[in-house]
Amino acid sequence: MRVVITGGSRGIGAAAVRRFAGRGDEVAFLYEKEHEAARAVAGETGALALCADVAAGEEVAEAFSRLPGVDVLVNCAGIAHYGTISQIGETEWDRLFAVNVKGIYHCVNAALPVFLAKQAGSIVNVSSMWGQVGASCEAAYSATKGAVIALTKALAKELGPSGIRGNAVAPGVVETDMVRAVSRDVLDGLAEEAALGRNGTPGDIARAIEYLADAPFVTGQVLGVNGGLVI
Repeated sequence: MRVVITGGSRGIGAAAVRRFAGRGDEVAFLYEKEHEAARAVAGETGALALCADVAAGEEVAEAFSRLPGVDVLVNCAGIAHYGTISQIGETEWDRLFAVNVKGIYHCVNAALPVFLAKQAGSIVNVSSMWGQVGASCEAAYSATKGAVIALTKALAKELGPSGIRGNAVAPGVVETDMVRAVSRDVLDGLAEEAALGRNGTPGDIARAIEYLADAPFVTGQVLGVNGGLVI
């Protein structure tokens, strides 16, 4: 199976690259800035690393033109912002939507001709529990991840008749670089609030992504992977 993963140089994306490559899939991943990390993941897994900003349609199109094909598209690339609604400027607000939402638009449209030609395909989008319930001081991020959920459901309805499935994972608190701005005390407090008493790992989310990529009769679903923090 040919798997394309965005944001594959670190965090959840890198864990997904490792998981699919580890089971023998042909994996390619997109990344924007982390050249050294991307080389390390590619060297470890044998995956093809392609530098592209998912917010730039021409860069995405060029990257996909170098691929032999795609069966599964995992849209994992994302950025965050911490602060009150009054503390985020319009430029940064727009950048969050450009990466987190428009990036999916670009990648889906790049993969769609291949999916439609064979009347089959699987799309897995990475949302967030904050896209489901919202988070104080993360208004922009929550808004983008809510949009990802709505987009996923719309894609499932639109593309289902063509044999293409669309699902999303909604991770909880996951110990990645994205939460480095959050204090250890806050992270530990969130872990205590979760039913399972811990925060997630990138590997936890990668396992859920794998399930949705493979499940032949599952589409339009949002799988919460949050340790019981949001139920």
